[in-house]
Amino acid sequence: MLSHLDLRDIAKRAAAQAAAFLRSTPRPAAGAWEAKGPSDWVTTVDREAEGIIRGVLEREAPGGRVVGEELGPEMVSGGLVWVVDPLDGTTNFLHGFPAYAVSIGAQLDGALVAGVIHDVQRDLVHHGAIGHGAWTNDTPIKVSPLKVPKQALIGTGFPFKNADRMDEYLGQMKRLIGKTSGLRRPGSAALDLAWVAAGAFDAFWELELAPWDIAAGIVLVRAAGGKVTDLQGRDIGAEHTSVCAGNPWMQEWLLETLRG
Repeated sequence: MLSHLDLRDIAKRAAAQAAAFLRSTPRPAAGAWEAKGPSDWVTTVDREAEGIIRGVLEREAPGGRVVGEELGPEMVSGGLVWVVDPLDGTTNFLHGFPAYAVSIGAQLDGALVAGVIHDVQRDLVHHGAIGHGAWTNDTPIKVSPLKVPKQALIGTGFPFKNADRMDEYLGQMKRLIGKTSGLRRPGSAALDLAWVAAGAFDAFWELELAPWDIAAGIVLVRAAGGKVTDLQGRDIGAEHTSVCAGNPWMQEWLLETLRG
């Protein structure tokens, strides 16, 4: 039976092959972009990267199921499930903005146990497994120890798929900007969560994310000593949900502040 570390290593190999493909592939011209929704794009590059990942996962872990936005967006819970985003930050990729990643989470019987987020442009591999810690390449990582909100750097994501929530979101931003060192929105939720795990962000929140956006990142943050819930404080898994993550102290402070 495959261990949590075995699953992590398989995900690392699959992500590395997809990342190498993405680095070597020219960006598609604007006429080749397909709109999935407002400001939400997909191209043949996403789909080819998915095919590479699926091939590795099915070969090295036969019997596991693979889900993702293009691979099959319905989440399942029994047995081994790989939750995949082959290109998190597609808009960044299409514009040459260097914040996009391959994200692969491993779920066993409904519980997230291993995760890999491969920063494509920097060729940095953020990886972890529950009970075994988290790393960037070969360096162990931990969430930030910061407890002073005024010194904190907070990551976020805009509700660009649901403009009806923009006023709610802007109210949250207004409450936070004057109480922290700053807010950042790089445009890849997977990398945002990896940066929380590595201590670059003290906390992160977003109103709506999909399972493939967050599965690997949840593992990394928890394996690095952090906390991940929804905006009601409920522990979350690979699901469609709001997200609030951070070191335990800053995550609690962020939750309270977001609630106003």
